[in-house]
Amino acid sequence: MFFERVIFVSDFMLWLHANYIRPQLEAVPPEDYRAHFDLVKNELPHSIWAELDKCLEFTAIHAFALGFRTGKGLARLIPAGSSEARSSEPRAAALTPQ
Repeated sequence: MFFERVIFVSDFMLWLHANYIRPQLEAVPPEDYRAHFDLVKNELPHSIWAELDKCLEFTAIHAFALGFRTGKGLARLIPAGSSEARSSEPRAAALTPQ
């Protein structure tokens, strides 16, 4: 039996990409990947750049969602109170005798 999975990108995810994910990606220096980015941009006609941006948008949104789901799943495996556990609660500084 064949199942087709259709994935819709919500308006929120599009907003998140435009206002958080893309600015974060643009802030990262490409370093070793600069030549690859330049090669793609130089080989594609300018009229196709918008299509490339949509492909990058799709990839970034789903990579972010995968990271979110993976992190959420891993949180159950990390024992509470361990050094790997992350918490939004403020941590009290250890008291040191003066």
